[in-house]
Amino acid sequence: MTTSSPPSQPASSASSTSRNPSIALLLIVTCQLMVILDATIVNVALPEMQRALDFSEAGLSWVLNAYALAFGGLLLLGGRAGDILGRRRVFLAGVLVFTVASLIGGLANSDELLLISRAAQGVGAAFAAPGTLALIATTFEEGPARTRAVGVYGAVSGSGAAIGLVLGGVLTDWLSWRWVMFVNVPFGLLLLLLVPVYIKETDRIRGSRFDITGALTSTVGMTLLVYGFIRAAEDGWSDSLALGSFATAVVLLVWFLVWEARANQPILPLSLFADRDRSIMFAGMLLLSGTMTGMFFFLTQFVQKVLEFSPLKAGFAFVPVALALMVAAGVVTKQLAKVGAKTFMLVGVALVGVGMAWLAQIGADSSYLGGLLGPMLLFGVGVGFFTVPLTIVAVSGVPPHESGAASSALNAMQQVGGSLGLAVLVTVFTNAARDAATDPPAGLDAVGIANYSLAEGSSLAFWVGVGFSVAALLAVLLVRGGSAAPPAPPAAPDAEATGVESGAGGQGAVETH
Repeated sequence: MTTSSPPSQPASSASSTSRNPSIALLLIVTCQLMVILDATIVNVALPEMQRALDFSEAGLSWVLNAYALAFGGLLLLGGRAGDILGRRRVFLAGVLVFTVASLIGGLANSDELLLISRAAQGVGAAFAAPGTLALIATTFEEGPARTRAVGVYGAVSGSGAAIGLVLGGVLTDWLSWRWVMFVNVPFGLLLLLLVPVYIKETDRIRGSRFDITGALTSTVGMTLLVYGFIRAAEDGWSDSLALGSFATAVVLLVWFLVWEARANQPILPLSLFADRDRSIMFAGMLLLSGTMTGMFFFLTQFVQKVLEFSPLKAGFAFVPVALALMVAAGVVTKQLAKVGAKTFMLVGVALVGVGMAWLAQIGADSSYLGGLLGPMLLFGVGVGFFTVPLTIVAVSGVPPHESGAASSALNAMQQVGGSLGLAVLVTVFTNAARDAATDPPAGLDAVGIANYSLAEGSSLAFWVGVGFSVAALLAVLLVRGGSAAPPAPPAAPDAEATGVESGAGGQGAVETH
């Protein structure tokens, strides 16, 4: 059990309000966009990376997995570090690591160096990402201003994966695969220069200490859990290393929960899950992220292999998704108080499910306009309707000193949910594609068989994505009516100074009817 005493009051009461909130928000969402799109920006560039650095097929998958493992495994530690050391300080440290790692990755002359740089990017992202939502909470007062800011944040978070595919295609086709890494460098430098000017540091809490046991058990446990799913997707669910990873992860994560329940200064306050609505939002993010990651992963392959799109054309094929999502997020931001968070979330997750069911009709003869564009637009609108209110509900009413933990938990659900969901869908896809390839329709040549098996495998994976959407819909139905925020905690002494109300009353309340 952690032996340190509860933290004392903040060392200072300087206001965290930025002197120019619009620029502060632009800087915050720029960082969030960088860390989210880097999970997909390399997808279109993978074939070029393989040729340039002589990757094996198994090794190539780790260009994606190295980032996901480091990012998902260290998010809770990154969030707690911001609460203890100052969110702006930890945010900038994460951006610095991410920027340097991106530069090294762009210069990599071996597959080993590229994988190391991708893992380092994940480490930087894990320390920068929790600060994004936490800095919004301490920069914008609860009410319309924060709702608009979180709406922008939600739109960027939701569309980041699609933007990554578009940008990856453009950079790979016009320049080279190295620019999917180099592109982060100027933006990282911009953040390092301007964040200290436009975003003030949050208060540090005297007497606070790191929960080392919680940090180790959560980091290693989450990393092994993600690795187990990745390994199972590659080598089957009976693989001994995958099973060992699962077993060890379960033991460590159970230990983590028991420890956190007793710790005086936990890395993840379990009180965050005491509110039913917030817990449902975390589960919803987990399910939605798996569905979204799978959709992008399989359609990226389909448009390049079956429709024979170039990297540039493949990237632009996903522009409608990003545009639909951002338009939907704008509608939510303006109408949220009138319509209610729950209504938007129900409509959103229903649209995602319908879009996935439509995509499940995919075949080797499907065209982009006839078979993909319609469901992609539905998917984009659904994600926009779902993500923005979900983010607002998930962080409503969180005391200022726990906003970093809440932000890191939500980001962890997004990253780990994407990794776990993709691993499940890839396993389904692999088995279905293998069965299709062994019994194809008569008269197909080798290319036709490959396209047929890819379409059949993708179709079954999309049906599983429909199942994820149904589970998310059932979860949202359990969201209670009334205020989206939990009951207001006792007012923190520094609440006025930080410009963040501890409660959720007044303008900050969001109706969930």
